[in-house]
Amino acid sequence: MKKVGILGGGQLGRMLLQEAANYPVETWIMENDPECSAAHLCHHFVKGDIKDFDAVYQFGKGLDAITIEIEAVNVDALEKLEAEGVKVIPSPASLRIIKNKIRQKAFYKENNIPTADFAIVQNKQEIESYLQFLPAAQKLGEGGYDGKGVQLLHGPDELALAFDAPSVLEKKVDIDKEVAVIVAVNDKGETALYPPVEMVFDPYLNLLDYQIAPADLQEKTLWRIEAIARTLAKALNSPGLFAVELFIDKKGEVLVNETAPRVHNSGHHTIEAHYSSQYDMLWRLLLGYPLGNTAAILPSSLVNLIGEKDFSGEVVYQGLDEVLAMEDTYVHLYGKKQTKPGRKMGHVTIIGKDRHDLVRKAHLVKRTLKVIA
Repeated sequence: MKKVGILGGGQLGRMLLQEAANYPVETWIMENDPECSAAHLCHHFVKGDIKDFDAVYQFGKGLDAITIEIEAVNVDALEKLEAEGVKVIPSPASLRIIKNKIRQKAFYKENNIPTADFAIVQNKQEIESYLQFLPAAQKLGEGGYDGKGVQLLHGPDELALAFDAPSVLEKKVDIDKEVAVIVAVNDKGETALYPPVEMVFDPYLNLLDYQIAPADLQEKTLWRIEAIARTLAKALNSPGLFAVELFIDKKGEVLVNETAPRVHNSGHHTIEAHYSSQYDMLWRLLLGYPLGNTAAILPSSLVNLIGEKDFSGEVVYQGLDEVLAMEDTYVHLYGKKQTKPGRKMGHVTIIGKDRHDLVRKAHLVKRTLKVIA
């Protein structure tokens, strides 16, 4: 039985472990919080800092394979483990590119992967040299996630809001649609793509509000998205699961926004709606099994359950009974005991044949199920 470790114990680790029960695998989690979402589902829990070289190296030394559920990990330790024969998915080299937004953008440019025009700035003062770039999104080089570390700058009068740190200044795109596509790559370089999903964002929290799968796309746009995702995965030259977020602008151009080297929020719906979920697929990659079937069983919509803005403290799920009574609706709670405004606490997947009904039900779930304290 193979021994596999996961760095990070949040909801992605939790759902990965729920899928692990179907495979001959012994699981390890490393996380600082013994009460984290994934802690009680693994065979072995190790309390430790995933950013610390020694902690990560000691954790991975006796394992057959290791993966991540968040990018903020010690890549140097993963490189040493890889050199000593531990299977690391994604490869440390690809992780080094992706975990830094500045390197990620340079990688797109070097590999002719279409992305919005950008400039690299080292501090707040340098932005004054790029006023022609505004309106723009400023993205911190490292440390941003879930909408944090991104600041929209509409004009010179908003420069006070800018981050004073190395970052990417990205020209604002006139967005028609935001889509995401997940591509799986095995050790042999074979790929499998999940159908793209369409994402609708909360304009205030900059977090995913709900999504629809498959995305409603023209055939030529779908082909373009698939070609870009394959090119990007090939250029990373690493086995793994890569979630590619893209913009389609008002002219129909497809641009890569950013890439995540792991299971991703945009793939949660695959648990119920697809033959092989993104979590099942990652286990296949880690354990050396054939790629799974990415086809959809049925179309779906997905709603994130986010902590309501005026509530902090011990979580209460208001309206849970009503949502559990809805047909073809699946509730996933992440086991977090405390809620705070904007915190991801769970998600709901709805499956069905009718797109309008999926959108209607997504809004009904949003109105009915509230995360309060």
